[in-house]
Amino acid sequence: MTRRRRVDVNLDELDQIIDRGQRAPLSESEGEKLKTALHAMAERLQKRSTEKTSAVLPPDKAPAGKPDASESAPAGHGRNPVAAFRGANKVAVAHPTLHSGDSCPECLRGRVYRQKEPATLVRFVGHAPLEATVFEMERLRCNACGEVFTADEPDTAGPAKYDETAVAMIALLKYGTGVPFKRLERLQGQLGMPLAATTQWELMEAAAKLLRLALEELIRQAAQGCVMHNDDTSMRILRLIREPGDKRTGTFTSGIISLVGASTIALFFTGWKHAGENLAEVLKQRERELPAPIQMCDALSRNTPKGVETLIANCLAHGRRQVVEVVDNFPDECRYVLETLRDVYHNDAVSRERELSPEDRLRFHQEHSGPLMKGLHEWMEAQLAEHKTEPNSGLGKAISYLLNHWPKLTLFLQQSGSPIDNNVVERALKKAILNRRNALFYKTLNGAGVGDLFMSLIHTCELNGANPFDYLTELQRHAEELQRNPSEWMPWNYRQTLTRFAPAAA
Repeated sequence: MTRRRRVDVNLDELDQIIDRGQRAPLSESEGEKLKTALHAMAERLQKRSTEKTSAVLPPDKAPAGKPDASESAPAGHGRNPVAAFRGANKVAVAHPTLHSGDSCPECLRGRVYRQKEPATLVRFVGHAPLEATVFEMERLRCNACGEVFTADEPDTAGPAKYDETAVAMIALLKYGTGVPFKRLERLQGQLGMPLAATTQWELMEAAAKLLRLALEELIRQAAQGCVMHNDDTSMRILRLIREPGDKRTGTFTSGIISLVGASTIALFFTGWKHAGENLAEVLKQRERELPAPIQMCDALSRNTPKGVETLIANCLAHGRRQVVEVVDNFPDECRYVLETLRDVYHNDAVSRERELSPEDRLRFHQEHSGPLMKGLHEWMEAQLAEHKTEPNSGLGKAISYLLNHWPKLTLFLQQSGSPIDNNVVERALKKAILNRRNALFYKTLNGAGVGDLFMSLIHTCELNGANPFDYLTELQRHAEELQRNPSEWMPWNYRQTLTRFAPAAA
C-alpha cells in the first residue's frame, strides 16, 4: 500500500478550508490537506473496527508465526449445517417404492437397509414476526323472536388475545435483537397485522411482573459465582428521579457475567449506579462461607465494589488497546508488545481447546505464558529506565499503564480460574448498546428495569445454549410453578423441570 505524504493540518484550518470552498474553488494545497485529513480519518476508523495484530500493524511490519486466537479459524463459507436448524420443522419423507430389507433393484443380489443419516433439504418461507388469526363465528337470527345464536369459540382460539409465544417474540425482537417497538409496529402494519407500540410495551410490562422471580433467582445464584466480570456503558433515561443527595448526572447500564459451576449468568442493571455499585448489591446475597470471588474488570475505580471483598484481576485487552492506539507512531516497539500478547492469547486459546481444568490451565500459562510476560515486563521497564521511550509520549503512557497494573493484569499467572480479559462482559454489553442505538433511550426507570430483566434472561439463555424464545414462552405458561420454586426454572434446567408437567412437550 502506498503511503500518503504527511501533511500537518488542524481542525480550525480544515473549517476555514471548507468555508472558503463554499464560496470559491479550493487551491491545490488546500484540496490536498482536506483529502489527507479525510483519508487519515477513514483509515483510523477502519483500523478501529478490528484490533487483530495483522490489522493494526503496517503490512511490512505484520508479525509472522502464530496467528491471533481470533484469526486462527478459517473463513466461513456462509452456509449453516443442517444440524444448526434446531428450530425447524422436520418432515420425514419415505422412499416411494423401497422399504428396509427389500431386494436391491439395481444388482438384484443384495438387500437395501435404512441409513442412519437421511438425505436433507432445507427450505425457507417468510411470514410476519407475529401472525394473527381471525375466528369468524357464525351467527343466526330468528326472524320471529329476534334471538341471535352464535357459534361457540373453538378450543384452538385460546383464552387470551395475545399468546405467550407472541409476548416472547416481542421480547426477543426488542431486547434480544434491538428492534424498537415503533419499527415492529410499522413492519406489522405493512404485513396487514397491525400491533401498536403501546400495546407491545403493555405486554412487556405485564410479562416482566410474571417473570420477576426468575431474575431474582438468577441474581441470587450469580452472587455465588467463582468468577465475576463487570463493566458498564452509558445509557439515557428521560425521566429519572435520583436518590436524595446524589449529585451525579450520568446514567449507565452495567453488565455482570458470573461463572457459577458449569453455568454462566448474565445480569444487566440500568440507572445512576456504576458497575462496582451494582456488583456490590449482587454480592450482598453471597453465602458467607464462600471465598472471595475473582473479579475481572478494567482499571477504573468505579468498577470496584465497596464494602465487599473480591480478588481483582484487570483486563489484558484494555492494556493491549493502549498500545494499539499508538501503533502508527511507534510501529517497531508496538510490534514487539503485540506479538508477545498475541502468543499469550494463543496459549489461552489452546487451553480452551484442550478443555483444561482451572489448575491445569494455570500450570500451562505459567509454563508457556510466564516467560513471555516476564520478558515483556523487563523490556517495558528498560524502555523507561534507559530513556528509550519518552514517558509522556503515547507509547510511554501505554507502557506506564501496563506497568502500574501489572499484578492485576497477570493474575491469570497466579490464581487458578482467573480470566485473561473482560471481553465476555463487553460482548454482553453490546446488547444494551444495540438497544441504545436503535431506541435511543428509556423513558423511565421502570422501562429500563423491564429491559434489564429481558436482556438478562435472554443473554443467559444464549450463554448456556438454551433457546430464549422457548424459555420465555414456558416461563409464562408455568408462571404459578415459577412462583413456587424459581430455582427449577433456570435456563439450564427448565427443560428437565418440564418433563414433570408435560413429558411430550419437553
